[in-house]
Amino acid sequence: MEHYLDNAATTAVCPEAAEAAVKAMTLLYGNPSSTHAKGREAAKLLCSSRAAVAEALGCAAEELVFTSCGSESDNWALLGGAEAAKRTGRHIVSSLVEHDAVRKSLELLEAQGWEVTRLKPGPDGAVRVGDVKAALREDTALVSLMMVNNETGGVTDIAGVARMLRESGSRALLHTDAVQAFMKVPFTAKTLGADLISVSGHKIHAPKGVGALYIRSGLRLRPFVVGGSQENGRRAGTEAVPQIAAFAAAARLAQEGMAENTARMAALKAEMLERLRAELPELVWIDSAAPHILSISLPGWRSEVLMNFLEAREIYVSKSSACKKGGRSHVLEAMGLSPRVIDGALRIGLSRYTRSEDADALCLALREAHDTLAHR
Repeated sequence: MEHYLDNAATTAVCPEAAEAAVKAMTLLYGNPSSTHAKGREAAKLLCSSRAAVAEALGCAAEELVFTSCGSESDNWALLGGAEAAKRTGRHIVSSLVEHDAVRKSLELLEAQGWEVTRLKPGPDGAVRVGDVKAALREDTALVSLMMVNNETGGVTDIAGVARMLRESGSRALLHTDAVQAFMKVPFTAKTLGADLISVSGHKIHAPKGVGALYIRSGLRLRPFVVGGSQENGRRAGTEAVPQIAAFAAAARLAQEGMAENTARMAALKAEMLERLRAELPELVWIDSAAPHILSISLPGWRSEVLMNFLEAREIYVSKSSACKKGGRSHVLEAMGLSPRVIDGALRIGLSRYTRSEDADALCLALREAHDTLAHR
């Protein structure tokens, strides 16, 4: 029996999202920019889908632009946000534990003459509001911080950062990569107070290939993709209506069951950690607030060896962000963990479909791996 525990990398597409995509592909397949009947019905579906995702995010539909993924949303937010705010200055505050979509965007901006302050995280991988405040300067134009760290589950208080920026009189724009937070940690765009928010479909049981960027009303970003007037002139290219419809279906379901699902994931996470701590005395773990991400390590055992052992039993986890394709975790390095801990790290990702049987299988297999590999 398969036990999928890599949901921070991607989630299984829920039946409702798959059904919505198939319907859009086979029945409502017109180009939403076409003016005939088939185009109008596709445009109607696009409009209702935008409203559904916007409702889940807690923003106005016109503040939401669909993208191809969370990475595109991050790229656009960083590069477009910096361009929009450059009159304030050319200084950016971010952290050492951001997703590569943000990290690489920051490197591009540095090559263009921007100065970036990268903050060190706390012991859970989150960034403290006080550290952001201390890093602010008069010429700080942009602050970009991940809400839920994709490797540790540490939750940064983005609403607190937004309040601090207002109270400090800072003119900096605030962006947050909320890909791991959306439908896992309660927030709305209004209560969060960020100017730009990146989200993605495949983390909430929609297909890969669709994301969105919240752009606060009144903030104008230069289009990231040019060549057409789609998305109210903000992103060219025919909209991926099947993926967008699936994103909307997944968002509706996630919103309806969020309280129950997050409580169940948090309970499973706590039960797994309690059991692993009892059975594996050398276990190292990261305390974090996100309900769906558990970062552990067995120092002295290589992550790759443990993952192969688990995969042979149809148990699937990862050792860091999937975008690193097996590379060493810059997040754990930035947190100051020892090489032995980093090299034995595993990331366990839960979803609303994760069962107690999955958690049980992982705990049994890790104990077996520990006992078996220790005698080799």
